[in-house]
Amino acid sequence: MRPILPAIADEQFQRGDVPMTKREIRVFLMAHAMVQPDDVVWDIGAGTGSLSVEAALRAPAGTVFAMDGNTEACDLVRSNARNFGLDNIMVIEGKAPAALAGLPDPDVVFVGGSGGNLAQILEESAQRLKPGGRLIITAVLVETLHDTLQFTSQLTDFAVEACGLQVTRVEPVGQRHMLRALNSVYAVICRKGGQA
Repeated sequence: MRPILPAIADEQFQRGDVPMTKREIRVFLMAHAMVQPDDVVWDIGAGTGSLSVEAALRAPAGTVFAMDGNTEACDLVRSNARNFGLDNIMVIEGKAPAALAGLPDPDVVFVGGSGGNLAQILEESAQRLKPGGRLIITAVLVETLHDTLQFTSQLTDFAVEACGLQVTRVEPVGQRHMLRALNSVYAVICRKGGQA
């Protein structure tokens, strides 16, 4: 079944034990990413590749570089790319910032995991991002949000906004319904040169 944009159902992705950005969060992130048909996208800490797939569908003439230091995650990204018939996702097994060497400069960067190298990743991403490009960092840890906001407060040529996202799904339990909250996610959106 062809995925329906703006967001693909979570069940359409193979997941395993690797973290995945949920559908409701992807809708928000993709709205801010504004991926164009020929964009170069970096997905750092790609996990299952759900954002990589969403971006690749929007950039059929572009390339998505999905990187993760976890072998299982990289295998899942490859599998999900195959399942969606995408040949414009390039999987890089390795940790950023070292894994960024030799890649073309990006139009969009997603940072979903840093492996302890957040400051270096943000510095290189901000420097190499094309004018008008979008740098989007997601955080589930308070420390990641704090460190990201400290970094972005020093950026002089970026428009920066941040917000917290809380999604609660209503799920049937027998003949009743239960509220089941997903993990809170904080997003910091940076646009190089101000508004794109």
